[in-house]
Amino acid sequence: MNDTEYSASEASRGDAPRGDAPRGEAPRGDVPRQERLRPSQYGYDPRTKSPTLAGFLSLMPGLGQVYVGYYQRGFVHIMVVASVIALLANDALPALIPLLGLFLAFFWLYNVIDAARRASLYNMALRGADPMAMPEDFELPGTRGSVAGGVTLMLVGFLLLLHTRFDVSLDWLRDWWPVAPLMFGAWLVYKGMTTGGMTNGRKKA
Repeated sequence: MNDTEYSASEASRGDAPRGDAPRGEAPRGDVPRQERLRPSQYGYDPRTKSPTLAGFLSLMPGLGQVYVGYYQRGFVHIMVVASVIALLANDALPALIPLLGLFLAFFWLYNVIDAARRASLYNMALRGADPMAMPEDFELPGTRGSVAGGVTLMLVGFLLLLHTRFDVSLDWLRDWWPVAPLMFGAWLVYKGMTTGGMTNGRKKA
């Protein structure tokens, strides 16, 4: 059989000869069909995220992280920004206003950079980047829920229901709202310490 002929079985399947390829395409050789159709072969994966869009969305703090899939991290960012704005608006700590204002500007820009960076690292992970080339603190977004986030939303919804349905006054929140960022900060410290311990344990093992 010469180079311009191929078997009837190949013709019935509609396959082109191994030595030739349809006009305008590169020779396929012996590459399986499923390998030829893999999205990465064309430089496109529908799961990829746009770092530019992630950074733009993060102009609303936390939204870029949510776009990439880091829901918990996104809510942490918006809570930090909202807490600092509440402190500035309350005018209860006038001596700390310059420090809080500088921190707010820094954190806002960090939030934008973090979203774009995580989108880029997420895309690298999808392309199968060498784990050694990835930052140690990088993890793909999880699909599990958040117990703390769920409990917080339930409590907020319960308080709003008491106010709208049973006319329970919420004036006490003006005096007790600092408890919320206090508890949230304690939870972040706890998570950081437990996660750090687990990481150190894995490295020692």
